[in-house]
Amino acid sequence: MSLIELLQTVPTAFIVMCLILGLMVGSFLNVVIHRLPKMMELAWQQQCAESNDEASLMHTDGKHVPHPRYNLIVPRSSCPHCGHPISASENIPLVSYLLLRGKCKGCGAAISPRYPVIEAISGILCAFAAFHFGFGWAASGAMLLIWALLALTAIDLDTQLLPDNITLPLLWTGLLFNMFGVFTDLHSAVPGAVTGYLTLWSVYWIFKLATGKEGMGYGDFKLLAALGAWLGWQMLPLIILLSSLVGAIVGITMIVAFKHGRNIPIPFGPYLAGGGLIALFWGQALTHEYLQLLSAR
Repeated sequence: MSLIELLQTVPTAFIVMCLILGLMVGSFLNVVIHRLPKMMELAWQQQCAESNDEASLMHTDGKHVPHPRYNLIVPRSSCPHCGHPISASENIPLVSYLLLRGKCKGCGAAISPRYPVIEAISGILCAFAAFHFGFGWAASGAMLLIWALLALTAIDLDTQLLPDNITLPLLWTGLLFNMFGVFTDLHSAVPGAVTGYLTLWSVYWIFKLATGKEGMGYGDFKLLAALGAWLGWQMLPLIILLSSLVGAIVGITMIVAFKHGRNIPIPFGPYLAGGGLIALFWGQALTHEYLQLLSAR
């Protein structure tokens, strides 16, 4: 029996494989979450320097000093406190954190618990996607969506940015999957992308014209457009309702319980991501129950 046949015929094997894959990709997502905002900042600085004819730093002799390479691969991951290079044995998802007791092997500094949390969430959600959808393209697509939403959530919480490097490929990938009707048909996916973008774009401009302030960023428009491309326009009301409800509850709780200033912005991307995941797994069932409740009245 080949590996593909094993995964097709033994659901438990497929779930375990997706769990392990989710843990491994979750480890890489930690790199993306940490480095992508810095890469964006470096790119902006370079563009500003180029606009001022200062593409790089200059020696007194006039020679250009190239910027050091910094991307998702280079330089090698290391401890931010002592610079200790992280070896392969120290980078095993969850296991290394537990064996090291949450401390750097080089200097003993505490390792942020976010790293194992991201890995665990990625693994659990991927395993659930395998259980929910079974072997096939739907589970593969669901895992891609999960990884993108997880990275966007953490980056938005850190920087209040939703990078185009993730949102735009996510949108086009959703349309590509639905060319083959994986989650919905293309006639629902394309209007979903357009409607998702225009919905929050309209809210943004209505709020700005009414108050003179910006209520959300353009990244939120693109994220909802991507979710519409993946799940279809029919899921957009549910996603907006869930994200707005949770966002309102969290926002009010932070203001009342934690004295969070009303003028301090709260990122909306994590709530959109949460609403999108709920719609991915239970959207059709929730919509069906809601329509039945309306018809009963």
